[in-house]
Amino acid sequence: MKIALDPTPFHRTHGVLDFPRLAAELGYEYLQLTPHPDVLPFFTHPKADDALVADLRKACAEASVEIASVLPVLRWSSPDENLRQAAVGYWKRAVQIAVDLGVTQLNTEFGGRPEQPEESEAAFYRSMEELVPLFEREGVHVAIDPHPDDFVEEGIAAWRVIRGVNSPNLGMVYVAAHTFHMVDPPADIIAAAGERLRVVHIADTMNHTASSGLRYITNPPGNSVRVHQHLKIGDGDVDWPELFGALAGNGFLDRPETVMVSSVFAENENAADVSRYQLAAMKDLAGGYGGGHGGGHAGGHGGRHGGDREGTEEP
Repeated sequence: MKIALDPTPFHRTHGVLDFPRLAAELGYEYLQLTPHPDVLPFFTHPKADDALVADLRKACAEASVEIASVLPVLRWSSPDENLRQAAVGYWKRAVQIAVDLGVTQLNTEFGGRPEQPEESEAAFYRSMEELVPLFEREGVHVAIDPHPDDFVEEGIAAWRVIRGVNSPNLGMVYVAAHTFHMVDPPADIIAAAGERLRVVHIADTMNHTASSGLRYITNPPGNSVRVHQHLKIGDGDVDWPELFGALAGNGFLDRPETVMVSSVFAENENAADVSRYQLAAMKDLAGGYGGGHGGGHAGGHGGRHGGDREGTEEP
């Protein structure tokens, strides 16, 4: 398993070519390249030319840091056919950038619209017809996250959509910060995805379904909003021993192709300290289950549930 830093908290303070050196200074050997206006902006055409890609690869080599995964977020499931077709074109360039960086793992979101699930799913599969041959030809793997407000948000349902593409080059992302939106128990989702679970994002979140659904109140009642956080381990309601136990049972912690990413976005003012804390906590938790980057025991970073496997607030 590769443990990577998501540099999003540093986007306003560092240039993209500074990220590899920054990751190394924070103790990371790997980096996840997330949407950035100079490389892969949200929803629009990639902005990096071959020269910038070459410079980024050189910066990685100089810092002895590898890019473990590339994360485009594009409208490949849009019910708007013009936007969908544009996204397919953007995806082709994103894949080329990943290949030129020497990266074989990409991850992304389903996108689409939850109020138009059938139209969005149809758009997704149309995009797959064109893109999967490219993924297979280039030897890249694309893992997909059922993000809150996507056309599919629940964990098992998302895995079924991925499985339906019928390609080993597609897999799943488990984002811990989305735990309470995916509805299904984490262990069930992780077991269903099996070895096609390739990327896990590590950040804590509060259980918005707690207190009879009244933990977070929006007005007027019934607003179609999705609330979650990306907090550091231990600041929310995720049952970390349960999650890492499921990852151990899946084999995720020991497979060389898997990527675990620190993705805390709630504390930019303390981003360096939080990044170091996350790295230590992930190694500690993984080590408690025999993971290759481990050390110590899982109980030290168990969040609100500590080392106790009971009392989880899963929906």
